Amino acid sequence: MNRRQVTLEAIAALLILLFLYAGISKFLEFDRFIGEMNNQPFPNSWTPFLVWTIPSLEIVIALTLMFERTRLPGLIASLILMTLFTLYTGSVLLHFFAYVPCSCGGVIRKLSWPQHMVFNLFFVALSVLGIILQRRKFFTSIFITKKNLV
Repeated sequence: MNRRQVTLEAIAALLILLFLYAGISKFLEFDRFIGEMNNQPFPNSWTPFLVWTIPSLEIVIALTLMFERTRLPGLIASLILMTLFTLYTGSVLLHFFAYVPCSCGGVIRKLSWPQHMVFNLFFVALSVLGIILQRRKFFTSIFITKKNLV
């Protein structure tokens, strides 16, 4: 296994751990998660949708990252979700809301908002790097396969 493949596997593993932990912890503490979502600056009418969608998406993204065939879509979904979380964290830090809502998600809730921003940016960067490495791997394999056919 070359260095690029090892790096890609490590990125996928870190993202899998993040999303599985986040999604499962929300379901395990579902009542608390509902309360935390109701404390967000969104209309409470969104809560039923968000409390099922967010952890489900996190778990689905983790599952897509586990398999080579679905890794690229999983990395793209990871980038989108982490970017949305990062934009939300940035909005909190820039005082866009009338109050500072609680931070959700197991151990991650112990982070301050600035720490949460650094944490999110780290995983956004990992997702971008993973996409670059996965795309190179995909296009390299196509090129090599076509070259062998000629």
